[in-house]
Amino acid sequence: MVAQTERENIRESTPEGLDTAFRKGKHGGRPPVVTNDMLRTVLRRRASGESVEQIQPDLIIPTGERKGPNPSVASIHRALAGHAEREACPGAVEAAHADVAALNDGAVPEPRHQAEVLKSR
Repeated sequence: MVAQTERENIRESTPEGLDTAFRKGKHGGRPPVVTNDMLRTVLRRRASGESVEQIQPDLIIPTGERKGPNPSVASIHRALAGHAEREACPGAVEAAHADVAALNDGAVPEPRHQAEVLKSR
């Protein structure tokens, strides 16, 4: 009975702790291998005509468990895809954060219409 009560307490307190951490700007999970500085370098060099395969050997992971070696080509492509998504809908991330905060506060976010989505582009 005590173990069951403890599990219920953990189940209730975990979302509260995650929400508090999110509001403080902390995010769970492994930090990204491709930093913002690396991404800017990749974007600049791609604009000058270089391929990801040519750029990859010159990049070095600055921190974390894999500090030192080069990021994989797949990691660079994932970072570029994420950047393209953020550029396509710049307000989408902020809107998603607002929706999550509303859900955590017990409110139901209003649906967005296609015209509103297109305005944010």
